[in-house]
Amino acid sequence: MRLRLLLVATLAAAPLQAQTTDTSRRAPGAVVSGALYDSLARAPLAGAVVQLVAADNPARFGQTVFSDSLGRYTVPDVPAGRYRLGFFHPVLDSLGVEPPLRELQVEGLAPVRADLAIPSPARMRAAVCGAQTAADAGLVIGKIFDARDGAPAAKVKVTGEWLELSFAPGGFVRKFPHLDVTTGDNGWFALCNVPSGGTMALTASRGADSTDRIEVQVPTEGFLRHELYLGAARAVVIGDTTRQADTLALPARRVHLGDGRLSGTVVAAAGGKPLAGALASIVDGPQARANERGEFTLTDAPLGTRILEVRAIGYYPVRRRVDVLASATPVHVALSTLKSVLDTVKVIATRRGGRDIEAFHERRRSGIGRYLTADEIMKRHPIVSSDIFRNIAGVRMIGLAAGERSIMLRGGVNAYGSQNMCSPAIFLNGSFLSESISADDIDTWVRPEEIAGIEIYNDVGIPAQFQRALSGCGAIVIWSKK
Repeated sequence: MRLRLLLVATLAAAPLQAQTTDTSRRAPGAVVSGALYDSLARAPLAGAVVQLVAADNPARFGQTVFSDSLGRYTVPDVPAGRYRLGFFHPVLDSLGVEPPLRELQVEGLAPVRADLAIPSPARMRAAVCGAQTAADAGLVIGKIFDARDGAPAAKVKVTGEWLELSFAPGGFVRKFPHLDVTTGDNGWFALCNVPSGGTMALTASRGADSTDRIEVQVPTEGFLRHELYLGAARAVVIGDTTRQADTLALPARRVHLGDGRLSGTVVAAAGGKPLAGALASIVDGPQARANERGEFTLTDAPLGTRILEVRAIGYYPVRRRVDVLASATPVHVALSTLKSVLDTVKVIATRRGGRDIEAFHERRRSGIGRYLTADEIMKRHPIVSSDIFRNIAGVRMIGLAAGERSIMLRGGVNAYGSQNMCSPAIFLNGSFLSESISADDIDTWVRPEEIAGIEIYNDVGIPAQFQRALSGCGAIVIWSKK
């Protein structure tokens, strides 16, 4: 980086001046001051290394100062002359860019004001992707690190994916465009022309090492900086590899294990009560139960950037990104009750209920998907709402830890000859809840006699309002009478 070279040259030429401020040996001069601003975060840039050096000879004058919490800096006693001003900050490393050096002219004792800034999103896109980049195109940049030692990871494949919906004579068409790039020697990558103001997924891989599929939100201004940690995982096959998925046996699946360890606590968002028995798991990895203090520890966790899922009966499940490292700090998860979510849903449903049921019947007449009316539901004589999903083609109830059950939809055929099963997006009265709701959670939401209708969609023919970005599975939509 040009600024780093400038810093090294100055330290070599005038080490005492560059590292300390000693005004007693220097004649009074002008004050050069200003402020640093992070145009990406829209906040002052604190802790930046600011350097002012003589343009003709760095050995003649060179001084280094730091910006304060408000981004301000001051260089005192600067002799008359021409200077170059620049700064360094860790954010610049992750961006993979360097700000231009600024030329200054100091005359006598007249103070000089010089502000500096990290480039704006628009300038970043133009610099990285080219000046002809569309105004509504987004840019995702970042660095990939090795989860074992924290070193930048070179030659890593980074893939970005997103969902695009388009109109066609037969209805909505779903496409999943993707971009592949490779990190440089410093671990840096850039994905140009991604959608702005939308959700996309990032995955990094190199040989057998990889990250989980991480969902990120690209801001409307079209710029996102994101870092990932690459780690190794070994796949272990568990479950029955001989029986078909429509039997009661747990279908074969791969669980990814590793040498990592992740600990944390789970509490209720209201009141902070520890949630004993809450289930914490790395998606497609190990899982553990929280003790009476809400504490859990995941051993044999795969290193790298992963997705942590935390669930407890009666609470809204949470998925969050975690970095499983040798020195990973404990995570703290607060779960909200389903009641706090459903109260909001009920207000919306009360206002829109009639129109929603009419739309339900219109979609039912279209023949796309499967539909159950209130009468059809009651003919099944369900005791709890999850009983409704038994004996429906393409829908399975799979047992989880400690007797919990999950509703799954059937997909393609896996390498073991069994039907792939995936977690559908769950909606209640048109509002998305999660792909991770258990059957027991559904039983706490609504009783069978309160259900006005149910819609079930596999991975094709899903109405646009029930499309979940980056979800390759289907959707289950429950409508209540209230």
